[in-house]
Amino acid sequence: MVTTISCMSANYVARPLGYRMTEGWSQGDAATNAAFQPLETYAERLGALLAEVRALGFEAVDLWLAHLHPSWATDEHVGIARDLLAEHRLELVSLAGGFGGDRESFLRSCRLAAALGVRILGGDTPLLGSDRAFVIDTLREHGCVLGVENHPEKSPQQLLTRIGDDARGAIGATLDTGWFGTHGYDPVAAVHELADALVHVHLKDVLAVGAHDTCRFGQGVVPIQACVRALLEVGYEGPISIEHEPADSDPSEDLRSNLRMLQAWLR
Repeated sequence: MVTTISCMSANYVARPLGYRMTEGWSQGDAATNAAFQPLETYAERLGALLAEVRALGFEAVDLWLAHLHPSWATDEHVGIARDLLAEHRLELVSLAGGFGGDRESFLRSCRLAAALGVRILGGDTPLLGSDRAFVIDTLREHGCVLGVENHPEKSPQQLLTRIGDDARGAIGATLDTGWFGTHGYDPVAAVHELADALVHVHLKDVLAVGAHDTCRFGQGVVPIQACVRALLEVGYEGPISIEHEPADSDPSEDLRSNLRMLQAWLR
């Protein structure tokens, strides 16, 4: 199997807070947006982040929306991002995050993806339940696919119900192994159950069922190597994103280790 291994830029959610993210994900999200929005420092900040991702050994990246958000991204921001991705020889695999709860926000997300030349939106939007036809039409118009990521869904069937069977090619699944681990659902079984819907995989380990504290592969409750074996068994050839988003420490060395492990398992 030949696949693309990417680094999720949200791994650095706690960095703007000095790795003291004591109030949860929204605190890191707000701090990251505030740090990256100013145009005058955008090239410096994004360039430093991408250089670090490349130095860890990655050749691809998933860009979390707090690093380039549709609500504040100007043409200048987008141009800088494109140039820096090329400079650091990083393939952009997906945009990651929440793609808005109204038509304009979702439309901006799809336009941003098109401007960056990326197809996968890995995350979610509440419009999937309230304005489904608009979501499907907008995705198809911009050549995008929404890979719905399991967060609250406690089983693959719940995720498949949200995806539906009326939007093939426009809506699929982004499997997050860590969230199934958090909910106590076997992520290996989830790979098999979601095989036909997979468009992206977020490979993540968590320390314990019932919580979402991420960790280096092999230190938690998610059987990561078995998940990779299952992906091989079902013939998955799409991208795999490495995720690890600690609130209180720099994840870089864990990410380097995770990359080496995944590369070895895919050989």
